[in-house]
Amino acid sequence: MKSPLLAAPGAVPAEGPDTGVAAHYGDPVREQRAMTRDAGLVDRSRRGVVRVSGPDRLSWLHSLTTQHLEALPSGTTARALVLSPNGHVEHDLTLTDDGTATWIHVEPGTAAALVEFLDSMRFMLRVETADVTGEYAVLSVAGPDEAKDAGPAAEAAVAVTTGPVGTDYVIPRAELAAIADSVRDHGARLAGMWAYEALRIAAHEPRFGLDTDHKTLPHEVGWISSAVHLSKGCYRGQETVARVHNLGHPPRRLVFLHLDGSVDRLPAHGDPVELDGKPVGFVGSAARHWELGPVALALVRRTVPVDAALLAGGVAAAQEVIVPPDAGANVTIDKAAFGRRSLLSRP
Repeated sequence: MKSPLLAAPGAVPAEGPDTGVAAHYGDPVREQRAMTRDAGLVDRSRRGVVRVSGPDRLSWLHSLTTQHLEALPSGTTARALVLSPNGHVEHDLTLTDDGTATWIHVEPGTAAALVEFLDSMRFMLRVETADVTGEYAVLSVAGPDEAKDAGPAAEAAVAVTTGPVGTDYVIPRAELAAIADSVRDHGARLAGMWAYEALRIAAHEPRFGLDTDHKTLPHEVGWISSAVHLSKGCYRGQETVARVHNLGHPPRRLVFLHLDGSVDRLPAHGDPVELDGKPVGFVGSAARHWELGPVALALVRRTVPVDAALLAGGVAAAQEVIVPPDAGANVTIDKAAFGRRSLLSRP
C-alpha cells in the first residue's frame, strides 16, 4: 500500500517494515530538528488499524490483554500487549475508545493476525472486530508546535493517541494527501521515518518486531511499567509476568547504545552484540540522531556488566541503561534515574 506522500519533492522510500512510506524527504537532519523545535509531520500510514465495536468490547479486551481496560475513559490512550501462554509478546497495541468503538493501531503487517486471534476468542460476547487498514491510516505530528499545526489532522481523525514521539491521528486513508497538505499549510514540516526512528530510539522506546523477538518478555524491554497492569485479573501469559516480577529476573535487558561516530555505517537489525568476542545479544534499531550521533537499541544478556564496552555489528558501543540488571523481583524501573546518563562518563 504505497503512500501518496511518496510523490512529495525529495521523498526517498523506506525499506523493511516501513516500505511504502518515506524514509526522508531529502534532509533527515533538518526533519529531526523540525520535530524537536517546531513541528514535524510523519507519514506512518503503513501501520495496521483495527476497530473493535460492541457493548462488551472493553471488558473483552481487558480479559485478553495485559492492560486494565474495563473502565477506560473515552479518548484516553492505553498501551496493551497480547502475550503467548508462556508470556512472550505477540502483539503490541496502542488504543483508544471513542464511546462507541475501540480503535487500535499496530505494527505494519500485524493487523490481520491480531484480528484472527481476537476473533478466535469472541465466543458469545457482543463484540465485532475488523481490520480497517485499507480504510484508515496513521499520521503522527511531533514538536513544540504540534497542537497548533495538527489542527486539520485532529479535525479529520476518528481516533487520537499519544505515541512515543508526538501524537498519532487515525484518519480516513482516502483523505491522507489532502490532510497532510493542510497540516503542512499550518506550519508542520514533512519528516520521514528516519527522523521519527532516531527520536524514538533516543527516547528509549522499543519497537515491536525490531527491538523484540519471539522470546521477548515485557520485563526485558521496560514495557512492564507502560503496558502491563500488575493488579488486574487473569490473562494469557500472566503467570510468567507474575513470576518474573515477584520471584526472578528476565534473562535479557534492553540497552541504549552510543555508537562509534567515526565509523561510516550503522549496525543492521539482527547484527550480533559482542563482549570480548562472544555474542551476548542482538541489535534492534539503529539511527543517526541529530544531536547524539549514531545510536541504537539492543537486547543483551542480563548478566552483561552495565559498564562493559561492546561491539554492535562490529561497531564500538557504550551502554546507557534502560532496563537495569535487577529488573523484576519487585524492582521498579526508574527511567528518570537511568535515562540520559551515558556510561561513557561513568567513573
